[in-house]
Amino acid sequence: MKFLHSMVRVYDVKKSLAFYIDALGLIETKRIDVPDGKFTLIFLATEHGAPEIELTHNWEGNEQYDSGRSFGHLAFEVDDIYQLCNKLKTLGITINRPPRCGHMAFVKSPDGISIELLQKGPRLAPQEPWLSMKNSGTW
Repeated sequence: MKFLHSMVRVYDVKKSLAFYIDALGLIETKRIDVPDGKFTLIFLATEHGAPEIELTHNWEGNEQYDSGRSFGHLAFEVDDIYQLCNKLKTLGITINRPPRCGHMAFVKSPDGISIELLQKGPRLAPQEPWLSMKNSGTW
């Protein structure tokens, strides 16, 4: 058995791609438009051949999605958690849990999906401004 992908529904493709590609650095591996079903599937990954995230965009966009508590979060290992969180902060992305410990942070996608960021290798030494930041939700 091989894990292939997780799917999340998105409302605004442009905002979602800006978050996943421009902010997080994922790459688009495949896109499928299904006119009969009125939806688009966009597959993203950290690299070709890696497990993917499938973004599903229903063209009519009237349906409200309830994420409930059954879905937790997506997680990515990052080379420098402080550098990435600084970039995300600059882009106005919600940081729910700042990387105060040098190891872990949580951010939100435009569609409210929790994204866990984990420092690759040993945790980094704690740094400001992250030490004094509280779980404020937005910056």
